[in-house]
Parts: sequence; C-alpha cells; structure tokens
Amino acid sequence: MQINILYRPSQAIAQCWLNAGESVTAESGAMMGMTTNVQMTTQAGGLLSGLKRMFGGESFFRNTFTAAAGSGEVLFTSPLCGDMVTLDAGHTQWLISSSAYVASSQGVDVATQTGGFKGFFSGAGLFVLGTQGQGQVIVGAFGAIEPLNVNGSLVVDTGHLVAWDSRLQYRVTKATQSGWIASYLSGEGLVCHFEGQGQVLVQSRNAAEYGATVAALLPPRQG
Repeated sequence: MQINILYRPSQAIAQCWLNAGESVTAESGAMMGMTTNVQMTTQAGGLLSGLKRMFGGESFFRNTFTAAAGSGEVLFTSPLCGDMVTLDAGHTQWLISSSAYVASSQGVDVATQTGGFKGFFSGAGLFVLGTQGQGQVIVGAFGAIEPLNVNGSLVVDTGHLVAWDSRLQYRVTKATQSGWIASYLSGEGLVCHFEGQGQVLVQSRNAAEYGATVAALLPPRQG
C-alpha cells in the first residue's frame, strides 16, 4: 500500500493506493471516498474485542477496503481538523491514543490493550491501542503533530498525546507536586511521565480544552 498525506498540517487527508487484492482496515466513519472497484466489508472482530474497542473510544465496527479488478484508491480523514502521519510498525511497535487511530495496512494488527487505571487516568480511556505485526498505521490529530525524542525522561500533558513507542515506560501523575485541588486549579490536570529511549508524538491542540472553550462561548440553551 502506498500512502500520501495531503493538505498538511491543518486539513490532512490520507490517500491510500492499493494494488489488486490488497486491503486496508480503517476506523468506522474514516472513509472519505474511494474508487468504484474498491469493495468494503464491515466486521466487529468478535464480541470481546468489539466491546473493548468501544471502551477504548473507538466504534464497535471497523471497515476493510479491498481493491478488486485492478488497483484502487481510498481517501481517509479524521473527525477533527489537524495533521495525519504514517507510522511504521515492525522493529518499533506503537501505543496509540484511542481517538488517534485512522487506518492500518495488511500485516498490522491494531488491538485494544488493557491499560488498567494507568490507561484510564492517561486520558486515553480504559484501553489504549497497541500495534503488532509489520506494516503501516495512519494516525490523526487535532492540530499539528510534533515528534518528541525521549532520551531519559519526558513529561507530556495527557490531552496532547497521539502515539508513543511501546518500549517506553510511562506513568500518570498530577501536574503539580501539591494536592489534587491545586493541580486542578493550575489548569494542567494530569501528565504522563515517559522514561527510556523512544519517540512520543504529540498534537498541538487539546480536544477537551477546545470543546470546553467553545461551549463557554455558546449562548445558554432555551427551555
């Protein structure tokens, strides 16, 4: 599969070229358009994995697009305005914030992983997504995507996380050393402490903060 990311960084679209018989799997609702020879099938991946995907912030279903009778093209997008990048899975495996996953090529399994309370408090839901196998994964963000190299330790606001190297150790703590009230009043809330060597991808905008800001500007509902 050949992937071309168009209109970066604010209005990104992933253009995927498939050879005959080649497939790409995507989050439900991610498809923007496709050539007429591309066939789409829908699957839940089993009851347990489907339920885990819902708790992870994904839809119950995923769609698989297969090029028939020649090469085909599929366009994917993400719900919020922002950038998209392609991650190579293989030598490096990734953990992905559940809302960032868009699509993945054949040979890559993107499955929910139980994060326990660590995953819950990270802002990524009770489950995060982990890659296995070899291929390409498309992730989307709210705003621009910036790769940060970790060589020792790094602190990232949980609302800005997109994906990170699965070899990194991480823990979630308050943004300040004081109590929960002081941390809440600081406006920062929770942060992730990463340790080790690897890469973390962050987004320049925080969807939750953006939603709260817009909501505060709206007129009160009548009735």
